[in-house]
Amino acid sequence: MSWGDSLQGDNWRRHVASGYTGERRVHLETLAELLPSHGLVSRMVGGEDPVLWVWQPRTGRHTVIFATPSSQGWQFLWSPGGQAPVADLERTVTALRDALDSGQPT
Repeated sequence: MSWGDSLQGDNWRRHVASGYTGERRVHLETLAELLPSHGLVSRMVGGEDPVLWVWQPRTGRHTVIFATPSSQGWQFLWSPGGQAPVADLERTVTALRDALDSGQPT
């Protein structure tokens, strides 16, 4: 089977998804490395579709972080309405810390 034939039917979706999965995991792992220095704990969950669960032990507040490609490059998204570019990790960590430290629902 040629490479082109392998992308027929649903195979192309799996091929594209697997490429994004690796990049998504790298972005989430990079973010996770910075969180402990800001008092946050994290765990990668989701297996083949990874997301990052982030928890503030002092307040008990938590959220799930998604990394997704967009027209502006990769973005981190989290509830409620959090968004930051992957390229600005410090902004992301600060926004997460502030949201999980505050009384904002997550």
